[in-house]
Amino acid sequence: MSNTNPKRKVLLLAGGLGSRLKPLTDVVPKCLIEIAGKPLLDYWFDRFELAQLFDVRINNHHLPQLVRDYIVRRNDDGVFNVTEAYEPTLLGSAGTVHANRDFVSEDDLCVIVYADNLSNVNLDAMIAFHQSHDDPFTMLLFRAENPKKSGIATLDDDSRVIDFVEKPEHPASDLANAGIYVLDGKAYLEIADMNVFDLGFDVLPKFIGRMRGWEWQGYHRDIGTHASLEQAKHDIAEVFA
Repeated sequence: MSNTNPKRKVLLLAGGLGSRLKPLTDVVPKCLIEIAGKPLLDYWFDRFELAQLFDVRINNHHLPQLVRDYIVRRNDDGVFNVTEAYEPTLLGSAGTVHANRDFVSEDDLCVIVYADNLSNVNLDAMIAFHQSHDDPFTMLLFRAENPKKSGIATLDDDSRVIDFVEKPEHPASDLANAGIYVLDGKAYLEIADMNVFDLGFDVLPKFIGRMRGWEWQGYHRDIGTHASLEQAKHDIAEVFA
């Protein structure tokens, strides 16, 4: 059983270029694009506060000073302890874990979040699920509109992931990786020591059989394209009413 009272850390992956959102991302990083007058990161920090996740490290690359200014404002509020992990060259999602091995100890619990989604996920409930089972890794899952563009998981009757394929040509289901993970500290350190590039391609297949899936049936949308961003802006009042 996982430690029931570990220190809780968040590694927030926010360094992407947002190439599909140009020209917006020529002047603002994707993680700070505003939806209904709030930067995307604000919606994540709202989720973190609800789950009492106050220790956050953000990887930073594109237009880094704007993200640094955001970090200063967050720390000035006195609620969160936010640190920066600057990457002069993007390291990939697993590479960021490797570069931040010192952030998590083996007795901690870490939540890894891809910042380029708009979500009303209940992280506290996800953490409770993680702590209810014996595996070191929990992956958030959602029903994908286009499974061929997602990482697709197959679960057994105990919600254990027994197969995972990144962007399959013939998807086994529409149960897709949502880009949010809860890990025991030992699993985080195991990933860090792999020294590989991408969580989806390089890491998740190695946790098949010792990772559970937790489906979120609420709102979860990648805002990485103009069409998806506009849909999120349309949805926002209903989602966060």
